[in-house]
Amino acid sequence: MLLGAVSVLAFAPVHVWPILFVSFGGLVWLLDGCHGSRAALGGRLKCAGITGFWFGFGFFVSGLYWVAEAFLIEPWRHGWLIPFVMTALPAGMALFFAAACVLAMGLWRPGPARVFALAIAFGLAEYARGHVLTGFPWNLIGYGLLTNGPLMQLAALFGVYALSLVAVLLFAAPAAIWNANGRSRGAALLAGILFVLLGLGYVWGERRLASAPEGTTDVRFRIVQANVDQADKWRPENSAEIFAEYLDLTRTEGLDEMDLVIWPETALPFLLGDSPDALAAIGEALPQDTTLLVGVARVVDQRDPGGSLEGRAVFNSLLAVGNGGQILGSYDKMHLVPFGEYLPFQDFLEGLGFMQMTGVRGGFSEGTGPRLLDIPGLPPVWPLICYEIIFPDEIADQGPRAGWMLNVTNDAWFGSSAGPYQHFHQAQVRAVEQGLPVVRAANTGISAVIDPWGRVLAEIGLGEKGLIDANLPKVGPITTYAALGIKVEILVLMLGIFGWLVCRSARIGANLTGSYTTPMNQTGLGTHHQDADQPLLFTN
Repeated sequence: MLLGAVSVLAFAPVHVWPILFVSFGGLVWLLDGCHGSRAALGGRLKCAGITGFWFGFGFFVSGLYWVAEAFLIEPWRHGWLIPFVMTALPAGMALFFAAACVLAMGLWRPGPARVFALAIAFGLAEYARGHVLTGFPWNLIGYGLLTNGPLMQLAALFGVYALSLVAVLLFAAPAAIWNANGRSRGAALLAGILFVLLGLGYVWGERRLASAPEGTTDVRFRIVQANVDQADKWRPENSAEIFAEYLDLTRTEGLDEMDLVIWPETALPFLLGDSPDALAAIGEALPQDTTLLVGVARVVDQRDPGGSLEGRAVFNSLLAVGNGGQILGSYDKMHLVPFGEYLPFQDFLEGLGFMQMTGVRGGFSEGTGPRLLDIPGLPPVWPLICYEIIFPDEIADQGPRAGWMLNVTNDAWFGSSAGPYQHFHQAQVRAVEQGLPVVRAANTGISAVIDPWGRVLAEIGLGEKGLIDANLPKVGPITTYAALGIKVEILVLMLGIFGWLVCRSARIGANLTGSYTTPMNQTGLGTHHQDADQPLLFTN
């Protein structure tokens, strides 16, 4: 559990990535203990599963502690749930790590083969974590390898899922040099090769950054970060003041030069589409040919074929508002947050008195797309609301290429914790993966402009009020990952399996030929030899 907990230091905002050599090295030795026990296969698998579970529990308790912040916004309603949430959520996520260790134990062989076994298993588990039950690919192991600019460029080749396998391979290899029977020359060779490849990757990343252009387009935009406290936001008496605050910040000098103004997710605590006076005020504030993109809730009547009202659907939406106050287009969030924006078995749990964090009766409804949003006079954009930006495959599978990505979010739920920093780092990696600029507007921060190489061109810090006026960066060249998507992930997995087979075959060959054996000592029984990867072998 402690090894899993310290692993989180490799991620934002700390980025002490060498700690993963300690945590995954320790995990290798713990699993060696499971494998070296005299238990039957079932006992070894059980030992590995328990080990993986507690490693994962420590990892997710430390990495997701900030979730508890959301339950303190209205502590009289949700505070009592913190002990349950902060055990159930990490425990549920830890099951993926438990499954990884069980699979690894099934493939476990002494020497370098066990490093490949662990990497394959964690690569599959991290991919499953990003897809099973709507998925939650937060702090994938691969992010620990992408902590700085040069290494972050590896995401353009492989994507973070494939790099999760590579990261485990790298961080586990040094510890695998030593096992219960001595030193493994095969694991030492593997570790050396991996360090050389890491160095080459760093050099390649530096050269990619050095040759990356810094050009921008003629599209000029303004990001507004009003820094509205989440605890005050939804009080009815504050809605007019919040709206006025956004308008006042928007009208700051230089607005006439802007093609676009961006307000964050759920910026306004009322239904803008049902508020003609507010739309008219926005229309008056915007100059000619300037568009506002604003995150708001949107309500749509649902009618039967006869036209009778059946109900109302509430969407977490992004609206494009023109300078006349008219709504030019909209995007409805497609990947909702479980227990935040909706409840599984919504009607049943609401009947028991439970409510998702947003407090919307019936929960938010899923949007149906299309993803690409066309705004007159602007390059087409992929809008990504809140944590939609943490799903790499969903962005890669969108079809026609956009000119930029827009991430509007409300990280005010999580205060000044590590959560907003982790979220921001993942947005940087999406920019590198896709070779597209990311424009990010957050209620309380971090708002920023990120170029296609992950470089932050402008930023408003967490807990600050302010504006960013900038030109939209140019699109980067299409990346290998953006072009091939899941094919890259499958290729890396196949290479991992191939490596495991080679190491396993080498071990079998060593047993048959007597190679890789080293004389240990002489006794009256003759000479006995020990393969560094094998139990003691006696020969007469």
